[in-house]
Amino acid sequence: MNVTDWLRDLGLERYAAAFRENRLHGEFLLQGNEPDPVQAERELRAAIGVARSQSAKLFELRAATSLARLWSGQGRRAEARELLAPVYDWFAEGFGSVDLQKTRAVLAELGEARPLHRQE
Repeated sequence: MNVTDWLRDLGLERYAAAFRENRLHGEFLLQGNEPDPVQAERELRAAIGVARSQSAKLFELRAATSLARLWSGQGRRAEARELLAPVYDWFAEGFGSVDLQKTRAVLAELGEARPLHRQE
């Protein structure tokens, strides 16, 4: 089952659209000839807020990864690590997934190495 189906089953599909719109708009604002990092940060923070309000950790992970990349590029590496590490650490499985692999790579770039799986 994909995330959209899961949210629909919970009656929360309206939040999936809001999250996607904020995250994708935030990423779009960083592309092209005239990137707008200030507005992109606002959109990504909004996406994180929507995800957190619905306890949608995968959505939160995606938006936090995007925002951490933005901050890293601005030299805000400590903030990026502080945002991203706890979200990644929440996961107990699925470390082979594309999302967690991307996040792990960003954390490694930030000097915050993480194991391939949760240590118990």
